[in-house]
Amino acid sequence: MKYLPALVLLVLATSFSAAQSKPEPSAPPKITYVRCGTLYDGKSDTTRKNVTIRIAGDRIDQIGETLQPETGATVIDLSREVCLPGLIDAHTHVLLQGDVTTEDYNVQILQYSTPYRTILGTVAAQKALGYGFTTIRDLETEGAGYADVDIKKAINNGIIPGPRMQVAGRAMDVTGSYPVLGYSWELKWPHGVQEVDGVEGGRKAVREQISNGVDWVKVYSDRSYRVRPDGVLDDIPTFTLEELQAIVDEAHRERHKVASHASALNGVHNSVEAGVDSVEHGFYIADADLKTMVAKGIYYVPTLLVGEYVAEGRSTEGSRVWLDMISIHAATFKRALAAGVKIAFGTDAGGFPWTVNSAREFPLMVKYGMTPAQALHSANMSAAEMLGMQDRIGSLESGKYADIVGVPGDPMADIHQLEHVNFVMKGGSVFKAVGSE
Repeated sequence: MKYLPALVLLVLATSFSAAQSKPEPSAPPKITYVRCGTLYDGKSDTTRKNVTIRIAGDRIDQIGETLQPETGATVIDLSREVCLPGLIDAHTHVLLQGDVTTEDYNVQILQYSTPYRTILGTVAAQKALGYGFTTIRDLETEGAGYADVDIKKAINNGIIPGPRMQVAGRAMDVTGSYPVLGYSWELKWPHGVQEVDGVEGGRKAVREQISNGVDWVKVYSDRSYRVRPDGVLDDIPTFTLEELQAIVDEAHRERHKVASHASALNGVHNSVEAGVDSVEHGFYIADADLKTMVAKGIYYVPTLLVGEYVAEGRSTEGSRVWLDMISIHAATFKRALAAGVKIAFGTDAGGFPWTVNSAREFPLMVKYGMTPAQALHSANMSAAEMLGMQDRIGSLESGKYADIVGVPGDPMADIHQLEHVNFVMKGGSVFKAVGSE
């Protein structure tokens, strides 16, 4: 009995502690209604008229023609707009501000500090969001280390506005194959990539990059392009097939994906044989490799806009091949489309200045064979599936993030309407309202 007071005190203390630690009831989510004059949901190629979207917090709750806002809910009137799912750009470089010429690139790598480039990167990310791209895959920092990981964190933590990001940190290339080159051999400085050699070197680099927070591993698989007499775009491959296979195997073993910069014959072939998850650029892809891409489910991210934009600048440097690559690229895109290759939207923004609206990629996709609906799908569900985020983004459906953009006209009739996004909502929060600058 002499222990009873102590026991009572223990029970009382435990009860008090439990009462103190009981979480406060969370506030109900903010309710928002968006009234759309026309809605394209990203799943169907047809549009619906006079549709209302009910949003609870950052997610879509309901979509219907007869929904009525309850008292206290926020109502956004887009009755004169066409509502679309937030767009996805699957190939960007927020740490680059245009590298149309070699000099453009060298200045950024050799004269700009990483902190300064990161500041510019935050502005670029906001530009992307303003253009209507609520999600981007940023495919390497070009010498700025893992600054893209930090920009992603700052966005996720609400410090700066910007799109959702998947990032690749430092891309990989073999020794001696990536700018900055051509200066005295006595000078030493960091390159725009992580130099990686050998099978074990590749595995180690993958592990290092993943430990530093990358979502994707990026490899440069070819260089030094030339057009053969038969019209094939030839190249010098960088990694050996065995090196690429080791990088892909290690990344996949750790549940990460691999994106391959592969512009021509050998780089694409080695990438496809190694089993990468996406081929970036693909100016020329052999028919046999297109068939393998279909069989393996490898995505094609063509980046048509940057090819045409860069060709103008590079041609002044005496490199005719960049102009020839435009027509080769267009023919490849058409063959890939006919072959049934999965195509995801990507622009290589940063390869051209961020003052250029990335949505200019859409008219080129239509020009070279896609319907407007196919082009839009490439920036909705196709890109979302490639990113493994199809359960959260890519369409306007109950349970997905409330990522909504508005344009003044029907992009199914005029694809250029996507260059005039005047409303942007990401996760239920308005970033750009109709009538704002």
